[in-house]
Order: sequence, then structure tokens, then C-alpha cells
Amino acid sequence: MSSPYDCITNFIFVETEVTTADVILVPGADHPQLMEKASSLYKKGIVSYILPSGGYKPHVGTSEWEYLRNIGIANGVPEEVMLREDAAQHTLENARYSLEVLESKGINHEKIIIVCKAGHSRRALMCYQEAFPKHTKFMVSPVEDRFGITKENWFTTEVGISRIMTEVEKIGKYFGDFIPGWVAK
Repeated sequence: MSSPYDCITNFIFVETEVTTADVILVPGADHPQLMEKASSLYKKGIVSYILPSGGYKPHVGTSEWEYLRNIGIANGVPEEVMLREDAAQHTLENARYSLEVLESKGINHEKIIIVCKAGHSRRALMCYQEAFPKHTKFMVSPVEDRFGITKENWFTTEVGISRIMTEVEKIGKYFGDFIPGWVAK
């Protein structure tokens, strides 16, 4: 029997099969699990580049890009494999600025892996789909964040409910204005 919150679970939490891709994109955050997962995927030989993204954040004490890059290096990813985007302040900018980096370096972006927090996966995917060409294929490889939020448990704690319902609100704020353009395409 389904629960009333299953529709939220099915909408917010995105995970796909991951295969060979051009690059891994990591939207900025101060969750080490992101680069640990990206590093693990890189070591499997399925991508040539990792592009962490994110500008300076006071609570991080540096740019999210630098924070994530350092974790990648500590996890054995060669520095020259990691591309740089250190200006973005939110997920839509992560997507837009990451595309600019890839295009400026002539790096193919036909197949992309997004490594993001599980509870952020729908918004991250939608941001990258909005910013990138329509023919780009995205795969989503989510990680459990430091709060332990998963699709199986988000509705069991106050922090899980709060964070996931905030994602629902942010999706409405981010994408309401885009829908007419999507319909017209």
C-alpha cells in the first residue's frame, strides 16, 4: 500500500544507471561524500574529467570547488583531471558555469554523470537539463548526505522532512518561470 508522501519521494529522489561518460559534474556543497563518490567513479575508468563547481562560501571557509578538489586529490584523483568552476553560488549557476567551462576547454558533454546529494538529485538534474543542450544525456549518481537522508527514510525525521520539503519549494521557485519555455520547445 502506498503512503501519501510516496509521490514526493518518487519526484525528489533520482538515481540512474551509470555508464561511461565524458565528465562527472559535482554541484557545490561541503559534503565530502560527493567527491568520494566522484573519485570512485573516476577510478573505474568511466570518465576522463571531474568538474566540481562552487564559489566561496563563508561556512566552508573557501570555495566549494577548492573544498571538493582537495577531497578528490586526497582520494587519488590527479589534479589535472579536475576542471575548475569556482564562482557559482547556487545549483542553476553550477550548471550554467560548468557548461561554460566545458565549452571553453572543448570538452565533449554528450554524456554526463551528476554526483549530488540524494535529496538534491531532482533539482540538480533539472538545473543541468535547463542549462545544457537538449541532446545531452544525464546520469545521476546520488550520495547519502551527512544527515543520512535517503529516499527510504527522509519522512522519518524532522531534519529529513524539513530538508526534502525545502527541495520541493526550491524546485517551484527555480523552475516556475521556465515551464512556458519548455512547453514552447
